[in-house]
Amino acid sequence: MRRLGAALLLVPLLLLAACTAEPDGGEPDPGLAPAPEGRWQPRPGTGWQWQLTGKLDTSVEASVYDVDGFTTTAEQVETLKRAGRRTICYLSTGAWEDFRPDAAAFPAELLGKGNGWEGERWLDVRRRAELEPLMAKRIDMCRDKGFDAVEPDNMDGYANDTGFPLTAEDQLLYNRLVARLAHDRGLAVGLKNDLDQIPQLVGDFDFAVNEQCVQYEECQELVPFVKAGKAVFHVEYELPTSRFCDLTRKLKFSSLQKEYELGAWRRTC
Repeated sequence: MRRLGAALLLVPLLLLAACTAEPDGGEPDPGLAPAPEGRWQPRPGTGWQWQLTGKLDTSVEASVYDVDGFTTTAEQVETLKRAGRRTICYLSTGAWEDFRPDAAAFPAELLGKGNGWEGERWLDVRRRAELEPLMAKRIDMCRDKGFDAVEPDNMDGYANDTGFPLTAEDQLLYNRLVARLAHDRGLAVGLKNDLDQIPQLVGDFDFAVNEQCVQYEECQELVPFVKAGKAVFHVEYELPTSRFCDLTRKLKFSSLQKEYELGAWRRTC
């Protein structure tokens, strides 16, 4: 009887999936089944949209939206949810941004060299006791706005010239701290870039976000996420879709062509 009941319950779910299929390339269902811990965990191949600048376009046909945590409102998140979308809250957890409303809360001694973006400086991730309450407050904001997940950016400071003598171990400890803060709040969390530490971190994160792995011939390093049943959300900026889609389809990545400013425009595989 339990098997029969499960089969009957599956019928409306299959019908719902058919009704919400994506028209721009047949993007798959967003992976409604939760991870064992009860949080959302997107499956390989889940279609997505990444928009961090400009007026948010909530009409894009994508299963998942990755949007700015500060500028996106709770009302916009709710609009997306009512349309059946999952939402990811973009935050910079490894770099300070002078344009954020909480910028003054970061002590000057935590701030290192610029990271190449105007108004941004690397953070000293060795100082986890000082950074934890600051990041916890940001992730609280994501939870309170109704997001399903967090995309923490600048998670590979140890591999850059930050102004601090960061080690790989420093980075692992900090990245796991950020993952725990998200999980403690019931949110999924993605590993942004940081390819060299994927073998150690794939178990701590629910999906990956990658920029330009095809251009830099690094995509194989992301395969452990797919093997673990976790999505790889991938973008290329300088290559047309004809140069990367065949490869990333085989790898089961969720690939987009985007412009560097990450506005609403996108081209799907």
